[in-house]
This record gives sequence, structure tokens and C-alpha cells, in this order.
Amino acid sequence: MRRQRSICALSLCCLLLGGCANTGAEKPGDEMPRGEKPHVYVVRPQDTVYSIAWRYGLDFRDLARWNHIGPDFRIAVGQTLILAPSTALGKPKTSPGAPAPPARAPPPARVLPAPASSGFSWAWPTDRTSAPQPVSGGGILLSGRLGQDIRASASGRVVYSGSGIRAYGNLIIIKHGENWLSAYAHARESLVHEGQDVLLGQVIGHMGEGAPQKPVLYFEIRRNGRPVDPLGFLPR
Repeated sequence: MRRQRSICALSLCCLLLGGCANTGAEKPGDEMPRGEKPHVYVVRPQDTVYSIAWRYGLDFRDLARWNHIGPDFRIAVGQTLILAPSTALGKPKTSPGAPAPPARAPPPARVLPAPASSGFSWAWPTDRTSAPQPVSGGGILLSGRLGQDIRASASGRVVYSGSGIRAYGNLIIIKHGENWLSAYAHARESLVHEGQDVLLGQVIGHMGEGAPQKPVLYFEIRRNGRPVDPLGFLPR
């Protein structure tokens, strides 16, 4: 019995260590376990259309269209938003007395290869002290020093700055043109605010700590709500 308990404990330890070995930091992701994504979302303080779309791997324009949100993308705390087209959430026909099958949640975002060009210039979001570490889900981790400058990777407008999305820490999202977003997670502090225009290379914050307590920047680029490989855009 003691031997069986020891084997079980060792197996559990290996699983936990193996799950953390890839990134060296807490992996950004949804706030709910897989398979439990909601079909609706109730707006919380600090939320924006952009941050909600980012959380669930959606295009912010789709989210706005499904919920009849105006061109100013204004939402209110307590407002209920659907996270899929209304046709996708329609009630299927069932026989009397049979429980209705659950509606399908939005599919997880799949990393897309970088297109040939985005139409504007990109730069590294911080000084590199080691090779970038790809993260499952589309982004990269960049190690550095605590307080190190975080810079806008391309010119654009800040559409989110806050800590309302678990696992991203203090997060900054910048919109570039109509189709592109970039995100900068684990900032110790943000030097920009929502609605502010920023230029390529402008300092927008300082590097903070990801888990397990090491200075790191998580950087991601999305096109139409879908992650793309950032290494396809950044200078070699």
C-alpha cells in the first residue's frame, strides 16, 4: 500500500512539473476549464469589447455585430453579451421529455501562419536577453529584467489596459489598423491608457513578473481575432 501511494504521488508530481516546464511562466488562457466556456458573458468592470473578444479568441467586430453594439464599441457593466452568432445558439429540436443538448461553445483559437505582410512595420517589444520561447496558443515569452521597458511593437491605439483577464497579469492591448491587435502581458505597470495613440517603439510599460516569480513579457499578435506567429513579423 505504501509503495502504491508513493508511485501515485511521484506520478502526480511529474505531471505538475511537466505542465510548467514549457513556459517558465503561467500560461495565459481562458478563465474557465476546457469544455466549460460559457455561451454568454456578463460585462465586468474594466472590460472592453476588445478584452472580451481576446479572452475567448473572437474577432471584436464579430462580437460587436452579434450583440448590436455601435461603432463606438461601448458596453456597460452588467450587460449580457452572446459569444456566438444567434443561429449557432438556437435551440435544437428534441423529443418531448428529452434533455436539450448543450450549445457548442466558441472553438479555441488556432495559431495561423504569418501572412506575407501586415502593411506596417513591427519591432521587438522589449530588449532580448535570451531566445524567445514560443507558447502554445500563439504568443512568445521574452525574458528580461524587472522594470525593463516594454515598447509598442507597431504604431496603433491602446484599446485595453488592465488586469481583468486572469493569467495575463497587467495586460495592454493595442489595435493596429482594422484587422490587427498586439498584446503585452505581465507588465509591472502601464504607462498608457485606453484610447491613447502610440508610436512604434514608444515605451508603454515596464516588465513585471510572471509565474514562478521571474521577469517576463508575454507577447502576442492577432489578425481578425486569430493568433498568428509573431516571429513571422519581428526583425530577425
